[in-house]
Amino acid sequence: MTASAQQQARRQQRIEELCAASLRAITGQASLHYRGQRLYRGEARLPTHAPHLRIDPAEDDFADCRGAADGMALRLLHSDAQRHRRLCPVDPVERLVFELLEQLRVETHAPRDMPGMSDNLRHRFESWSRAFYRSGLTEGSIGILLYTVAQMCWSRLHSRPVLEETEDYIEATRAALVGELGTSLAGLRRYRHDQGAYSEHALAIARIVGERVRAERANAPDDDDPAEEEQEATAAFALLLDFEESDANEEGVATAPTGHSKAFEESALLYRVFTTRFDREVHAGSLVRRALLRENRERLDQATSEQAINLPRLARRLGSVLCEPRNDGWDFGQEEGRIDGRRLAQLVSSPTERRLFYREQVKLGTDCAVTLLIDCSGSMKHHILPVTMMAESLIRALEMIGASTELLGFTTGAWNGGRAYQAWMSQGRPRHPGRVSEACHLIFKDANRSWRRARNEIAALLKPDLFREGIDGEAVDWACERLLTRPETRRILLVISDGSPSDSATNLVNDAYYLDNHLKEVVARRSREGQVEILGLGVGLDLSPFYRRCLATDMNEALDTRLFDEIVELIGGRHRR
Repeated sequence: MTASAQQQARRQQRIEELCAASLRAITGQASLHYRGQRLYRGEARLPTHAPHLRIDPAEDDFADCRGAADGMALRLLHSDAQRHRRLCPVDPVERLVFELLEQLRVETHAPRDMPGMSDNLRHRFESWSRAFYRSGLTEGSIGILLYTVAQMCWSRLHSRPVLEETEDYIEATRAALVGELGTSLAGLRRYRHDQGAYSEHALAIARIVGERVRAERANAPDDDDPAEEEQEATAAFALLLDFEESDANEEGVATAPTGHSKAFEESALLYRVFTTRFDREVHAGSLVRRALLRENRERLDQATSEQAINLPRLARRLGSVLCEPRNDGWDFGQEEGRIDGRRLAQLVSSPTERRLFYREQVKLGTDCAVTLLIDCSGSMKHHILPVTMMAESLIRALEMIGASTELLGFTTGAWNGGRAYQAWMSQGRPRHPGRVSEACHLIFKDANRSWRRARNEIAALLKPDLFREGIDGEAVDWACERLLTRPETRRILLVISDGSPSDSATNLVNDAYYLDNHLKEVVARRSREGQVEILGLGVGLDLSPFYRRCLATDMNEALDTRLFDEIVELIGGRHRR
């Protein structure tokens, strides 16, 4: 990930935070938040039903983003989702038009005392209209039909002229449609405050558009491919539910792939483990020869010294987000505060004595436990030296402000399932076995040991053959359970990973997203419980499909001040996806 990509990711996060705050204020729904350019209510993703509500942060300005957020807020406030689903047509093109018309209806409900919202909505629709026109998709018959209908309906609902730039271009198509759509267009305007009556006219318009598209398809010459044109136009409108999206945007910030697991859903969202007989929890230092540990420690020290990381500054920055005022006893001999009865005799002997009071003494302190959980899957071997330096720097800085720390890792005991998979095979391959591999949880530093005492064991992270496959959900659960045994009142888990959960044997006997869905379930459950704050730190990857608070980093670059500042902001709660 380049510096420009990181800047784009930071800009996107800031915009999402502002837009989410606006959405929560307008709707009164405190659980609304953006994650990876998508709007969520709690852990449920809310669909984007209209083309102009889809935002590209690399191309669209802040007013566009605010307009899209305002449109979503009005949809949540003024549309009965259940009624809308019941009325939605089955035909894809008709559904596309019906979804758009419902969104245009709710946008007419912008409060009159909030003119800025109306300006944002108008700006967003006109920006999208220009972009769609300039993309060339209106050159096809289906593209110009969809675009013209959108312009006509928006114009009639808002009593505004169509976009001036394309007014002449759509005039012929508009003239051909006005006879068929005239009555329904008037009905849209008349019944925009009544969803039921409005939907009758919206369905009529959707049906007319659908018939025209089907007729266009039937009359197309054999050497043309109207289906391909239709697919391009409808994809550009981005209305059909959950179009497949690229895992990376144009700026090169990859997003962790995700999907639905049929095996996980069929088991009533209950995660299964075929056998735990071969699982183990082990101190990583015991798996590495002492001589190799010393070599790794020297290598780590050399690399860290070359980075010249400013630990005192990092400690101060962490203290600014983790330290809280707390009582540190009493300060006697003060000139104001509570009267100290033991000093009243001084008032008799020295009437001018003023230091007869005592006050509560408050100092900044840290009552926090932080666990760093590192993904020790095979792909992380390429990043492990900078990851280890970063983790160790965070641990040392956290200890400087009095926080307790733990460094953990997770991997598997063998490739391709190992003995657990063989046991499943020998028992006749029973259906729905769940996880069929050897889980291995590694302890590099526990909370009761200081960094100085654990520094050699931390160097075990540089041993390549510890890195195999990753079962993230169980590891997050395990790390949370360890944190819950700590006496500190604030507990933070920072998961450092470069990919989605992956275990070849488990994926083979279930499906590709079984472990993926379990990780989502664990993070959602632990987040609801509220006892542990779970953060994601993606190594060249956006982990927003799994973690609400996350940050994407590039470990190919130096561990500079900016990177640590971003991590501090993440820990402080300012990076939200």
